[in-house]
Amino acid sequence: MSSRVDVTDAIDARAARKKTPLGRDFAKLWTAAAFSNLADGLGRTAVPLIATTLTRDPLAISVIGALAFLPWLIFGLPAGMIVDRFDRRVIMAAANTIRGAVALWLAILTATGTLELWALFVGTLVFGLGETLFDNATNAVIPGVVTRRQLDRANGRMQAAQVTIDMFVAQPIAGVLFAVSLALPLWVGSAGYVIPIVLALLLPLSAARPLRRADEASDTDAPDVAPGTAATPVPVPQPSSRVTAREAISYLWHNRYLRSMVLYTALVGSALSFAQAATILYFLDDLGVAPAAIGFVTAGVGVGALLGSLVASRLVERFGRGPVMLAANIGAAVGLGLTGLAPEVFSASAAYALGAFSISVWNVPWGALRQQIVPPHLFGRVLGIIRMFTWGIFPIATLLGGWVARADLRLPFVIAGILILVATACGARLLIVGTRRAGAEAGVDQD
Repeated sequence: MSSRVDVTDAIDARAARKKTPLGRDFAKLWTAAAFSNLADGLGRTAVPLIATTLTRDPLAISVIGALAFLPWLIFGLPAGMIVDRFDRRVIMAAANTIRGAVALWLAILTATGTLELWALFVGTLVFGLGETLFDNATNAVIPGVVTRRQLDRANGRMQAAQVTIDMFVAQPIAGVLFAVSLALPLWVGSAGYVIPIVLALLLPLSAARPLRRADEASDTDAPDVAPGTAATPVPVPQPSSRVTAREAISYLWHNRYLRSMVLYTALVGSALSFAQAATILYFLDDLGVAPAAIGFVTAGVGVGALLGSLVASRLVERFGRGPVMLAANIGAAVGLGLTGLAPEVFSASAAYALGAFSISVWNVPWGALRQQIVPPHLFGRVLGIIRMFTWGIFPIATLLGGWVARADLRLPFVIAGILILVATACGARLLIVGTRRAGAEAGVDQD
């Protein structure tokens, strides 16, 4: 009889979680991220396309991708310390101000005919510095505007917004605008950062500072959630002297599960960067896609990414985070390998869509489990360290992929697929057993 009651309670709890809205505060954060993704997507598509008008060297093109990740190596940890020390709403606004200014500068150079390749390199690097602040702050804010049991759903919504706006809206528009005028996507992109700057500053106080656990929260400062939900975390002022890197480094080093996951994600992420180093040239030169149509090709790939974002939380609820992450990596390996072996653009896009679906599925539980098990007052610094180590390796992998692409534009995709399969086979126990033992499965509370 007891087991039947437990099952009924679990079903009722699951139904309640599905019906609980994420709230107006999350809607503000989501909208700010959506407009940022619009501006990001315009620039992310326009800059490589503009670079192809200056050079057709795969290695030179791959430098742009490498520089986009380099700030995570040199600025990832400082960005995390800033996020844990200052008002995260202000940080998000300041980061988008920096990125908007960079897009405006590149647009002026392009429109006046004075743009050179080095300016694209510098602009990409500075833009990346702003991205480290914005992405770190956005991830740190999510637990402050939703409850713990809503983390997977909230991360899925954020991922879906990124994919939808970036691939289905921004990139096709960027390709068309590029065909009209080289500078036009940069002009539009620079203006796109204005709305998220305002929305970031309108987020509630709970988004500003590191948070206490729900059982320590008071009802007076709770952000806007539906009645009957779990108590929501509230801000805890942190003395500036306590915001040091040593505490976060020590925490991450002594958490065996997170430490192993960081190493694993660094290997898989590097393989992805290796594969994607010369993607633009692969579609333009090998598959014969016109520059104005490149955004529509990536939109087709985005179908897979969007679907992955939408179903990831449901897959996690049904199968658990560990099995879902394992399957996602297998799918990414198969998708990338088939992309490099595809005979024409339609099959290549379909294979790439499979890889994009799998990557999106991975991103949701990986983001949610970090938010669940990392202490809130350490989150910004821990995330900064994680991305400093993982994303900091990506520039090297991207440059290696561009160098290999000089021999064959298809080869990086095939090599990356093999590497991810090997890494997944070696890390299967970590993903399945390690995630469960670490208490990082969905809905598992941590003290």
